[in-house]
Amino acid sequence: MAETLTLTPAAAKRVAWIAEKQTKPAILRLSVEGGGCSGFQYKFDLSEGPDGEDTVSETDGVKLVVDPISLDLVSGSVVDFVESLGGAAFRVENPNAAAGCGCGSSFGI
Repeated sequence: MAETLTLTPAAAKRVAWIAEKQTKPAILRLSVEGGGCSGFQYKFDLSEGPDGEDTVSETDGVKLVVDPISLDLVSGSVVDFVESLGGAAFRVENPNAAAGCGCGSSFGI
């Protein structure tokens, strides 16, 4: 099965840095929850490891894990880490999103 999610090198580097500070494995969990200004919102957490049915992709030794329900909404996405005048944040470039919002953390289908 082809990888359906991509973690950019910039995002992988940031996850590795955060994980080292918190002495946790370099595993980023992306999930989708109802809410936000466009219907769904992205949630990021460090994970101890993938669960049974998670999809896992890896960049530079850092894993990105997503549960099957969230995967339906973010399949084909690229997770990036962006620093700008407005701050620094993980950003999801989601080809499934029909609508987005100014904050970049919620989307609609």
